[in-house]
Parts: sequence; C-alpha cells; structure tokens
Amino acid sequence: MTEGEAAPAAAGEQGSRNLVLRIVAALVLVPLAVASAYAGGLFWIALVTLTVVGLYVEWLTIVGTASRKLAAFAGATALAITGVLLALGRLDIALPVLCVGLVAAFLDRSGHRLWTATGFAYAAAAEVASVLVRADAAKGFAALMLVFTVVWATDTGGYFAGRGIGGPKLWPQVSPKKTWAGAIGGFAASLAVAACFAALDLGKSGPLLVLAALLSVVSQLGDLFESALKRRFGVKDSSHIIPGHGGLLDRLDGFVAAVIVAAIFGFLRGGADGVGRGLMVW
Repeated sequence: MTEGEAAPAAAGEQGSRNLVLRIVAALVLVPLAVASAYAGGLFWIALVTLTVVGLYVEWLTIVGTASRKLAAFAGATALAITGVLLALGRLDIALPVLCVGLVAAFLDRSGHRLWTATGFAYAAAAEVASVLVRADAAKGFAALMLVFTVVWATDTGGYFAGRGIGGPKLWPQVSPKKTWAGAIGGFAASLAVAACFAALDLGKSGPLLVLAALLSVVSQLGDLFESALKRRFGVKDSSHIIPGHGGLLDRLDGFVAAVIVAAIFGFLRGGADGVGRGLMVW
C-alpha cells in the first residue's frame, strides 16, 4: 500500500470509529433526555440548568474568558438561580436575575466582553425556552419531543446524506464538511418526523410540516453559527466531554437554536403558560 492509499484508509477507519462513538453516546444521552423530558418538573429543569451552565462554560473557554472570575462565576450563578426560580414557577423573578447575569458578563474587562455577554444570553435563552416548552402539562412533552426529534432527524439525516452523497459544500469557509446534500437530507428527514407526528394524531399535518421545516432550517443555522464561532477563535471542539461529538455546544447547537425559535413561536400563539399548546394545537 502506498502512502497515498494509506491516508484514505486511515481516514476511513477514523470515520468508522467516530460513528461508533456517536452511536454509543446517543444510546446513553437520548434515553436520559427523553426520560427527563417525560418526567418534567424538577427532573427536566435540573437537567436543563446543569446543561446550560456547561454550555456557558464551554462558550467562555472558546472565546478565552473562562479564567475571568466575574464573568464565569456571576453567569453560572445567575443560570443556577434561574433554574431554581423556574422550578418554583417564578419566571417574573427569573428574568431580572438573568439581566443581572448579563450585565455582569458584559462588565468583564477582557477584550472579548461582547462575546462573553453573547454567550450568557445564548445559555439563558436556551434555559428559559427549554423549560417553557415543557411546562405546558397538556402538550409540553409532545412539543418538546417534536423539537428533539426534528433536530435529531436533521442531524442524522444530514450526516448520512452528506457522507453517502457528498457533492458541493454548503459553506466551506465556516464548516468544510457540510454539504448541500446533507442539508437537504436533514431537511427531508425532519418532514418525515412531522408526518409521523401527524399519523400518531399529535397534530395537524400541514402546520406540523411547516413547523418541522422551520425548525430544521433553524437547527442547521444554529450548527453553522457554532461552527463560525469556533472558527473565529481557532477551536476545533468546544470540549471533549461527549465521545464522538466533542462538547455540549457541539452536540446541542442545533437544539438550542430550534428550541428558542419554537418557544418564541409557541409563546406568541399560546402565552407563557401555553407554549406547548401554541406549537401543537391548531
């Protein structure tokens, strides 16, 4: 075997190992997420709170401000307190607490304080949105599962379509591996998810298809946004906490974008107490 032949072989082996790691990680993380979402209440809020604190720390690590004690401690504390307040149903107090955390993040004296504040806002929006979507006792679980499965289908469909078909790159300057075939494959997979929800009588097919299409596009944009962030600061992975996936940001970038948009959409239709109904009932 020549050196030129050895390189593709090694790349293929690395890709196979990475796929196995992704599958194993998914077999652990997906049941945990679904079980917590099904339980709702304290279980879901606790998982969300721990996760967004991790997202914020990873963001600070990427932009190089994790060592800034004011930004890191104040932000993480504000997110943790918000989790407690959301568990108590006090969104009215949680929002001012998050504003204090945002101000503290912006007061960081490093040269990247705007990036630090953006990271806090990103984590805070993900926290509030994830809790509000699930909070609806009647439709919250179904709404959250719709967001989950659309994001998972988009990611999985995009992965296999991209690897199997290849072709022109989607945005090579930001994410060299993503292709148009992967983007379209992920989009098609999300529509299949919407069709399954409609077949299970969990909503009307037309609105579900439109919602799934929107969330799929938003999910892919969220993925590209995180890729652009890492490229801006010369980072490959946000961390190595999840085998085969990298960090929490690497794994949840699409979900964060999708759940924020879903929460806004549901809030506009159903109010703060009916975000799930606003997404699922038409």
